[in-house]
Amino acid sequence: MRSESKMRGFAVPGVVALALFLLAAAPDARAQVMRYLGSITAISGDTLTVKTDAGDVHQVEVPATASLKRIAPGEKDLSKAEPLDYGGLAVGDRVLVTLDPNVTGSLSQAARIIAIKQADVAQKQEAETAAWNRGVHGLVKSVDATTGVIVVTTRVGPITKDVTVNTTAATVLERYAPGSVRFEEAQPAPIAAIRPGDQLSARGTRNADGTAFAADGVITGSFRSIPGTVISIDAAASTLTVKDLSTKKPVTVRVAADVALRRLDDNVATRIAAGLKGNSTGGRGAYGGGGMNGGGGGGQRTFSQAGGPGGGGAGQGHMELESILDRAPQIQLGALKKGDAVMIVATEDASGLNVVKLLAGVEPLLEAPEAANLLSSWSLSSGEGEGAQ
Repeated sequence: MRSESKMRGFAVPGVVALALFLLAAAPDARAQVMRYLGSITAISGDTLTVKTDAGDVHQVEVPATASLKRIAPGEKDLSKAEPLDYGGLAVGDRVLVTLDPNVTGSLSQAARIIAIKQADVAQKQEAETAAWNRGVHGLVKSVDATTGVIVVTTRVGPITKDVTVNTTAATVLERYAPGSVRFEEAQPAPIAAIRPGDQLSARGTRNADGTAFAADGVITGSFRSIPGTVISIDAAASTLTVKDLSTKKPVTVRVAADVALRRLDDNVATRIAAGLKGNSTGGRGAYGGGGMNGGGGGGQRTFSQAGGPGGGGAGQGHMELESILDRAPQIQLGALKKGDAVMIVATEDASGLNVVKLLAGVEPLLEAPEAANLLSSWSLSSGEGEGAQ
């Protein structure tokens, strides 16, 4: 009996691209029907149950004569695929199944299976997330599309620093989709689409003193930060009207059902404000963690991350801050009251403003100018479900 193991499954863009590449190369329509892409949901003896991305469920027998290959996530060159034993397949693995056209029985048989192991996907995602987290994160100060140079202002507490991000023709440039902060929904975009004030994250190689960064990947987005006080709540319409303290004008935002609204404890908000102002004391930061003003390079961190190059340091302080924000209790829209102080980050599209993050209980933060971009950086958190590429 062949062995069985279980792992959690999720979509992998690399295997989707591989599948589309192979399906496009199919010689005729019938051959296309004989292939499908999905995730293994069960293994029983020599039979796999595969659920496609469209929701269709197939059972396929895998005879000893079937060709089984294992390919790395994102790889499209089949010459780099390695042989795989049937016992190496597990529930949750992504597979591209090619059926044997000569088998006409009630149960189809596989002629070939190309698998992307879920464990390989997890390892690749961890490595790529770490690469993004070691990168540059901040607000775009200037863009020179001709030279490919982007100057980014990074911030850690009260400390700001300009970093020159150098891009080349080989740099992958992406931009968050309108109304979205999901990393995997970002689309390719030219450097000309980047504007001063945009949020930017880059991965690549930092120079010795941290003033320049050679980017192999850049993702940007335009977000609106709204510090203000609640004027009214319409829970039925899922909208919130606040007085924007920056413009002194009322603004109405939509709050989708899946948006996490959070409220800070008064004491926590006071500690964060003190940390942003640089008032931490002793060897531990005002957040109760490793200190905002420790050594090390890095800048404003916009992903949930470990510290920058060398570990710890300024990046560690922002990591602690993001962790505090993410642990703040969630609340419902109806729990907000007129006069509540809130900090909102929203995206804007043709339909208006849509809340990405909302934090209540922020009266002390509104008194700290250093908190102006706090939620903007938090909004670009990868969410650990977005899977930084």
